[in-house]
Amino acid sequence: MKKISITLACAGLLALIAATGCRTDYGAGNPYQPGPTAGKDVGAVAGTVAGNVADVGVGAVQGTTHGFANSFDPSYHMVRYWKTETTPDGRTIQVPYDIMVDQYGRPAQMPAPTGDPAPSAVK
Repeated sequence: MKKISITLACAGLLALIAATGCRTDYGAGNPYQPGPTAGKDVGAVAGTVAGNVADVGVGAVQGTTHGFANSFDPSYHMVRYWKTETTPDGRTIQVPYDIMVDQYGRPAQMPAPTGDPAPSAVK
């Protein structure tokens, strides 16, 4: 009984392999035999899996590198200035305002990451 089920499983696997390919470029092999077809299919699957595994590794390394490089980008930096304000109870306090500037000291066109409002124009 065991021998019959193994034989049927092998026959089913061979039938599946024989029916999977329809390529015409078989190299030196015979296109009417399942060997070249199965070999090309197995090679295509193995190449796809290996390529995707390599792509994941390369993408992770490049993403990490880009993330670290952005944190050390010297073209933009923060400038803090202090503004004197009076509270409702009459105290005067110094309030910090952060401005993101480019490499020339000009305010950037984007809001500062701290969420501070845009500063008044300096004259």
